[in-house]
Amino acid sequence: MMRTNLAMAALVSIMLVSAAFAADHDKKHNDAFVPGPDGETRIAREVRHQLVMLPYYGIFDDIGFLVAGGTVTLVGQVTRPTLKSDAQNVTKRVEGVTEVVNNIEVLPPSPMDDQIRLAEYRAIYGDPALSTRYGFRALPSIHIIVKNGHVTLEGVVANQGDKNIVNIRANSVPNVFSVTNDLQVEGG
Repeated sequence: MMRTNLAMAALVSIMLVSAAFAADHDKKHNDAFVPGPDGETRIAREVRHQLVMLPYYGIFDDIGFLVAGGTVTLVGQVTRPTLKSDAQNVTKRVEGVTEVVNNIEVLPPSPMDDQIRLAEYRAIYGDPALSTRYGFRALPSIHIIVKNGHVTLEGVVANQGDKNIVNIRANSVPNVFSVTNDLQVEGG
């Protein structure tokens, strides 16, 4: 009985901390895999489309962008250096883009980070409640970014409950120093 109460208290505190952290998080860029608002410019729609169509863009990468007139600034983290240059090249070709500022960070190669990526993937997308909703898409909406043992979750989920489940599953993976849950809730 005591263990059950302790486990419930830990679960509730994790949920409250993650909700409080998410409320403080304010994103100033557009994620490529998140649909844009209705009033989005043609350049932003086309840049988003070109980035999502990159062949090696996957769940272990996070690419975002800002559009200011004809200047597009690329931001985020990728696991492959070629993905950084590919993103810049396809963005340059969008009609109306006059300049591309590429601030995408290439994550350092690390066997330990690769193990954490796979373990996080199994923990999150191996959950039956999450895999059917998010795992069977061409580009799943939950992205797992690992840098030097620190995990950041990026993307979109349908509701706060899913966000909390993802957070709990991500925190259950061993050898992770920290988990930052930057997931957004649809319509929120």
